[in-house]
Order: sequence, then C-alpha cells, then structure tokens
Amino acid sequence: MTTTGFRRTVVAIGVCASLAVSATACGPGDSGSANGTTRITVNCEPPRSARLDRRFFEEDVAAFEEHHPDIDVVAHDAFPCQDPKTFDAKLAGGRMEDVFYTYFTDARHVVDVHQAADLTPYLKELKSYGSIQKQLRDIYTVDGKVYGIPRTGYSMGLIYNRALFREAGLDPDRPPATWDEVRAAAKRIAALGDGTVGYADYSAQNQGGWHFTAELYSQGGDVVGADGKKATVDTPEGRAVLENLHAMRWTDDSMGSKQLLVINDVQQMMGSGKLGMYLAAPDNIPILVKEKGGSYQDLALAPMPGGEGTLIGGDGYMFDKHDTPAQIRAGLKWLDHMFLTPGKGFLGDYARARKHGAPVGLPEPRLFTGAADAVDQRAKKAAANVPVHNYQAFLDGNHKLRMKIEPPHAQQIYSVLDGTVSAVLTKKDADIDRLLQEASGKIDSILARS
Repeated sequence: MTTTGFRRTVVAIGVCASLAVSATACGPGDSGSANGTTRITVNCEPPRSARLDRRFFEEDVAAFEEHHPDIDVVAHDAFPCQDPKTFDAKLAGGRMEDVFYTYFTDARHVVDVHQAADLTPYLKELKSYGSIQKQLRDIYTVDGKVYGIPRTGYSMGLIYNRALFREAGLDPDRPPATWDEVRAAAKRIAALGDGTVGYADYSAQNQGGWHFTAELYSQGGDVVGADGKKATVDTPEGRAVLENLHAMRWTDDSMGSKQLLVINDVQQMMGSGKLGMYLAAPDNIPILVKEKGGSYQDLALAPMPGGEGTLIGGDGYMFDKHDTPAQIRAGLKWLDHMFLTPGKGFLGDYARARKHGAPVGLPEPRLFTGAADAVDQRAKKAAANVPVHNYQAFLDGNHKLRMKIEPPHAQQIYSVLDGTVSAVLTKKDADIDRLLQEASGKIDSILARS
C-alpha cells in the first residue's frame, strides 16, 4: 500500500504526490526501430503540473539521448504512475509502454498473466544490477528468471516528536525499541494533557489492515502462510498486536478517544505537535513539514519496534513481452542513466534537489549496497538540508530487521483486518480471540478464491 503516491520523487525531488502513466504505447509487433535508431516508450514522466520535476525529467532524458544518439525515448505522463483501474486492461490490451512502472506488489501478477519480458539474458547490459539490494531484486525474480528492475524501496518505521519526548522526560535520542517501550512512552506523552495523544494508528479505508500487517511483521508474524493458502493472523503474534493496541486505547488512554483514523488525520495530529508517535515511512516527513505545519527539527525516525521485521514497498520497471532485444537493451541503459547511478539522475541528483528547495538527507530510499551505496550516501550527506541525526536510530536499526512485502491480495485482506483493528479501538469489551478467528476465516476464503 502506498502512503503518498510516487514516493521517491517526493523525497528526492520534492514533487506533488503521484506521477505518471498514459497514452498509447507501441503495439504488439512494433519493432521500435527505424533508420538505425531504437525507439522505446516509457511511463511515469512527471505531469506538466509538476513543472520543476517535468523539467528535470526532460533534461535527464535529453542528456541520455545525447549520450545514446541511437536511442529515442518517448515518455508518457498522466496521473498516477500506475492506475489500478486501467493497469490490467492496458496489460491485456497490449497497450502498455515498452518500459512500464509497477509497484512491488504487482510484479508477480504481471509475470503470472504472461505480459512481462524475461530480462535474464540481458542483465549484463545493466551496469548497476549487482549493486541493487538483493531483497529488492528478488521481488522481480520468479522461478530464477528476472522480469523487472527495482527503482526505489522504502520501509516502515516509527516517526516521533522529539519535542514531546523531551517535555515528557524521555530521551529523544533513545526512541522506543520494543512495543512495551512504545506503550510506556505513549502513556507519558499522553499525560502531558491539553489534547496530546501518545500513539495513533489507522483503522479505516483499508489502512488499519495495512498497519496491522506492519505491526504483525514487527512481532515476527505473518498474514499469510508461506504456501499462500492459509491465513496466519490467529497466532500469538497477531494476538500480541491487538492486545497492545487495546491496552494503549482502553487501559492507558494514550491513543485518544477519536478513532477510525486514516493517514491524513494522523499526519494532521503530528504536524500540529499534538501526537507523540505513529508508524510511517520516511517520505511522510516532508509532508508533515510542508503541508501539516511540522518542523524538521522536531521530527525523528526510529526503526519498527519489536526488532523482528518491517513492511517494505517500492516500485520498479518491467518490460513489455513484445519488446525486441534492441528495445530491452535500450530500456536497461535508460534505467541506469535515469535512476540507478548512485548520486546522479532524476532521483539521485541531490545537489540539484537542494538547489531547488527539496528536502535532502532523509534515510531512504536506500537502493544500493556496498561501494555504490557509499557513493550515494556521500552525495546525499554533502547536499543534506535536513537534520540527518534525527534519523540515525532508523539507519542503525533498520538493516537488522527482516524485510517483508505486503501479502497477496493485500487490499482485500486489509479490508478484513480493518474491521478487526477498528473493533479493538472502538469497543472496550472487544473479544480479541473471536476477532482473530473471524478474520482468519475470511482471509482463508479470499485465498481460496484466488
């Protein structure tokens, strides 16, 4: 599930929300080559309303074509990058771009419906491939074959207000590392009074199920078994998630009386200085500052409490099954230039981002490993204009966690778990065992229909 749309552009360049898919791609059988030039269509160009980012994108495409005069890149824009209402129809109708954007959660689906080109024989054309985090590469790998290239990745953490921590007598440089510590900190923050809430969570519009999943991962649990056939929420780990939320809501009164919250509600609370903690990815921080009245100095980020795991997401590019070998090679070169060269390109030109007032120095995306990561981090640090020390706990602890993507049929499952979470937060006498049993049965039915 996404929180702010086209996540990495918001962080690296500072655009408005989500970006682009559109227009008509080359149809099946179009070789994309003429007069010695290979033509590729690509999507996710920033829309014209995002003027600065559109300019950056076009500059980077022009620079690529200057270095590769034998490749013609035709970019398509629209809103959003991947529209769930049209994505499957474009796939089935052969109208997808030659190089097209996908969320991590859709990669397997594109392969299963036989619409993705096998990139395995061409990986030597992608100079950066070996430097990309393996856990992200694996998302686009099916039965040993590579069908896509990750472009960004994010993971959930704990955003907290350093000012409220100090006011409550807590050390802002030692954020909670366990859910017991979260509960204790939330209680002290709520005790400040004047409408201050210690910890907030979502419980509507499928967002409650999304956060339940993240919290379950943090406890070492899972939503669906490894075989994808049975729910695994009715477990000690699932019970621990709900019992903790119930205790904070009803025993400690540290979550406030207003419930059935969604992301905008919680962001408003944090931006106004009335919320101590909530779960989110790093890309929430610029939104809290630019749109909700928060301060970079007060906002900090820690890894997911619990020490077991965290939910990750992100996006990448796949290639249409009708692409010619020349188009695949051209598309891989384009990805290297635009997105996958550390410290450069549309997402990595931190000096350019800083020059135009975008936040630089947030702890993600962290796409690379080894020497490539070191280069990227040095470039980011040199251009940083936000208090990077506020995110050190996240950097130190996040890499120790198990990284897990969203479950299959995520939105249907989240809809079920929304009811589970909302019941716990709105009914003092909620029967947690019964809620988990019912949710498990409903999820089993969803999986059985797939």
